[in-house]
Amino acid sequence: MNALAATNRNFKLASRLLGLDSKLEKSLLIPFREIKVECTIPKDDGTLASFVGFRVQHDNARGPMKGGIRYHPEVDPDEVNALAQLMTWKTAVAKIPYGGAKGGIGCDPSKLSISELERLTRVFTQKIHDLIGIHTDVPAPDMGTGPQTMAWILDEYSKFHGYSPAVVTGKPIDLGGSLGRDAATGRGVMFGTEALLNDHGKSISGQRFVIQGFGNVGSWAAKLISEKGGKIVAVSDITGAIKSKDGIDIPALLEYTKVHRGVKGFDGADPIDPNVILLEDCDILVPAALGGVINRENANEIKAKFIIEAANHPTDPDADEILSKKGVVILPDIYANSGGVTVSYFEWVQNIQGFMWEEEKVNDELKTYMTRSFKDLKEMCKTHSCDLRMGAFTLGVNRVAQATILRGWGA
Repeated sequence: MNALAATNRNFKLASRLLGLDSKLEKSLLIPFREIKVECTIPKDDGTLASFVGFRVQHDNARGPMKGGIRYHPEVDPDEVNALAQLMTWKTAVAKIPYGGAKGGIGCDPSKLSISELERLTRVFTQKIHDLIGIHTDVPAPDMGTGPQTMAWILDEYSKFHGYSPAVVTGKPIDLGGSLGRDAATGRGVMFGTEALLNDHGKSISGQRFVIQGFGNVGSWAAKLISEKGGKIVAVSDITGAIKSKDGIDIPALLEYTKVHRGVKGFDGADPIDPNVILLEDCDILVPAALGGVINRENANEIKAKFIIEAANHPTDPDADEILSKKGVVILPDIYANSGGVTVSYFEWVQNIQGFMWEEEKVNDELKTYMTRSFKDLKEMCKTHSCDLRMGAFTLGVNRVAQATILRGWGA
């Protein structure tokens, strides 16, 4: 089952639990707008190249739409639709005033020079500048993009609308980016893990963690969890995988990966097959890489008691069912990795106010939001006698449905 089918399935299950009527259900599921544009640029060698850019704007009942822009050669329209929809429910679960969006350009950023990427970003912004905006749709970085991409979008958008730092988040600090944004998703994963374990009478300290993915999210989660006393016994990334039953020295690994651009070859742990990282013995498994990695082929062999979904859609519905029967507790992605969009919201607020926060305030506010959201999620679980995934979906869908009805859009 692909990401869109799985997301639609979870939405419909939540809709049934909430008792939504069919007209409202249909209106919540259909995207508000799908945009597709051609972006032609001169390359450095003087030839012309064309790329397809797109933006899926899913829902704006609760506020401006929000979501990443990715640059990737195999952009999947279904996956982007799924991620735009997930952002709608995720922002509602986090109780921040946004709807969901997603988009990007079908290109291979590794094969484009910096100047070509800048030209491409500016042309894309020219094509969609009247469809995004501070109170309309606020993009952010995603796969293949980063703070520099957001800086180009901000500059190009400002040529049409005046200086508008709040039009994108994930910007460089010097252009109004927020302190704490880089660590936000990983920090949110740590706060979510803490809330879940506390609910089960446990703490992070002494728990054994396996983290699949050591990019931005996985590395920050590892650092912050280890600082809380968690023992990281195995990690992996695109270069390989390593494990140590005594726990990996995460500060040393972070220094190593800065130089070697990956965990492969780190001498403070033993190399293992990356394909079996999910099956390593641990208390808590944190998939922080790709979607669909936990499926019916491997679910029965997973030894973890808790799974924290730091990645988007890492567990497919078949695996969900298998793991549930085994008693594995899954903290769903639309809550677990919401720290990034929450601090993006803080960045947007700071830009609108023209007043920047200290990093301590950003982190304190993030903990407040993550703790409150977990409490709200658990209340929905009790109300509807459901697991955490359905608790999160019913919480998000219900908030969007209520906003839709209140605005008179429910007919």
